[in-house]
Order: sequence, then structure tokens, then C-alpha cells
Amino acid sequence: MLFNTLKYISFLSLLAIISCGSTKEDFEINDVSKYKVEKDIVWASPEGFDLTLDIYSPLISLEPRPVLVIFHGGGWLVNDKSIMDQMSQYLATNSNYVICNVNYRLLSDLDNSVTLDEIIGDALGALIWIKENIASYNGDKTRVAVTGDSAGAHISAMIVNSGNEINDIGDFPESLEFTPTYLPEDMTIEAIKSQDLMSVQASILSYGAFDVYSSAIYGLESSRNPFWYFSGSNPRGVFGDEYSYFTHPEMYKKLSPIFNIPNINEEALPKQFLLVGSEDNLTTPKLVQDYKEKLELQGQPVDFWIYEGRGHAFLDSGTNYFLGNSFEEDAPEALDKIIEFLDRVFI
Repeated sequence: MLFNTLKYISFLSLLAIISCGSTKEDFEINDVSKYKVEKDIVWASPEGFDLTLDIYSPLISLEPRPVLVIFHGGGWLVNDKSIMDQMSQYLATNSNYVICNVNYRLLSDLDNSVTLDEIIGDALGALIWIKENIASYNGDKTRVAVTGDSAGAHISAMIVNSGNEINDIGDFPESLEFTPTYLPEDMTIEAIKSQDLMSVQASILSYGAFDVYSSAIYGLESSRNPFWYFSGSNPRGVFGDEYSYFTHPEMYKKLSPIFNIPNINEEALPKQFLLVGSEDNLTTPKLVQDYKEKLELQGQPVDFWIYEGRGHAFLDSGTNYFLGNSFEEDAPEALDKIIEFLDRVFI
């Protein structure tokens, strides 16, 4: 249950406000001579709201490189891609992948009117845009992985499990299909599917939220979830006030990756790597283990690693004194594990 430890969450919610950047100079963490970066590329503007991404391209190779797409965490209500800046820099320094660090809309954006299915539409639109344009940044659109932490892991898991369930109508409550925020003008939905623009070859899910339905039952949409307060928004239904988990459970389960794992005989998912801290009281090792077991029950390949002695948000930039996290102390070991996983998939 995503919100089973409310006191812990209240500390986590302060992350965007009180974390501070590291000042340590360490070229093993960030060596700007190894990559070039283009920041704040606008890839879509739904309702006039600019969505941006940063692209880090390695300088070590002239051949097209595999691509890693990052979605940040923050309970779908706080943070932006900057919380993943150091992760992006570390990966660009220590691997040979093109890194895309993506902004998506938050529930609190556009006067607290964004819905959770629209956030998934943003992620799917970003994936399509990246595949269309990544060759200009030395990326290989046929070799793409997605990753994220917490809410970002949920978003990545939705791409993996349900990415092909799309239309261009925007009628999620009726169809239970997602509408990508970005769609090429000259391509139909059928062409997007047939050209594998929604497919990825691997995913890395760090301390992920995989059950929105249960989270709603236990306070996701209420004042018990302090993310609403820290985003400056009033609590509401994640699909709008006209829907709830008890009147429309199918909508909440459709946004819950744990309910949408196909059997491998029907669809083989890309290999997935699940990470969680042993001391995580928010998305606990038990919750992540449950998702792992559901994947294995359907025959889907999955790797699993518990990071001993770490809690939630160990991949975030900077230092958070409430959580006791420091990027320089906590993130590199996990990121090295991620690079090793990607190398096994792509090399």
C-alpha cells in the first residue's frame, strides 16, 4: 500500500523543498568531458503547458547508442526532472547510453485538473517523440529502456505492461485506453503500433508504486496524503471528483501495473529489474516482492535487488536530511547495478 506509513510520507514530501545540491567535485559522478547535453527541449505543449526533456549524448562513440528514458518520482504531485539531474549525469559519465530525462504533467498542474491517465499519456507521448527524434542525438530507437523511481517506476511499468493500449480519442473512462500527448501528424494509431513505437527492450523500476487501486483505498486521494498539501493543491480523485475507486474500480486497476501483467504465452514483456531499499517504509520490500512474484507467476523475466540499509528515494539528487539520503553516498552503488543490467540487455 503506497500510503501505509503516513508519517514517513510527510518527511518524503519535504524532499522537493528542503533537499540541497551536493557541492562535492567528483569526476566519477559527473565528468562533463564524456557527454554533451541539451536541456529543456520542448516535446509537447498540452493545453499550452510546455513539457520538456534533457538529452545526454555520450561522446565516446559515433555509433548509435541504446537509450534510457527516465521518469522522476514524487507521488505524481511534486518534483520535476531536476530531481534526476545527478542520476542522469552519473549515467552519462559512467555508461555509453543516451539518457533522456523527462518532465510530465503532475496531478496538481493546470489548476489541479490533470488526471492520472493523462500522466501516462504524457509518458507514452514522450516515448513516441524520443523514438522519432533520438537519431539526431546519436540514439538507437530500436534499443530503448525506461526507468523511474517511486511514481516514476509506476509510469515506467505502465509503459511496459500497457503501452500498446492507446487511441487518439481521449476517452479513457469509456475505453480504458490511453491517448499519447504527442502523436505524429502523419501517423495513425495503427501505424504507431505496427512500427513498435510503444515498445521498449528493458525497464528498471526503483521502489515502485504498482497498485493505485489499493493506494486509493488507503488515502491517495484524501488529506491523509500530504503530497497534496506540499503541492499546494486540494485533495481530489486522481480521475476527477466524478470517479472513485468504489464506483469505478476498473479505472484504478487499469492504472495499476500489478493488475495488468500478461502471461508470457500471450505477450513476452521485456526483462525488468526491480530495486528497493531494505529500510523503505513507503514502497516496502514486501510490496515490491509482491510485484516480482506476480511477474514470475506469469512467466515474465525479472531481476530483483534489495539495497541493504537504504530507505526511499536513494536515487534523488542532492542531500535530504530528513530521510538521511545523499546522492554521493547512496546512489552510485545502485546506479552501477543499473548499468550492469543494461549492459547485459544491450551488449
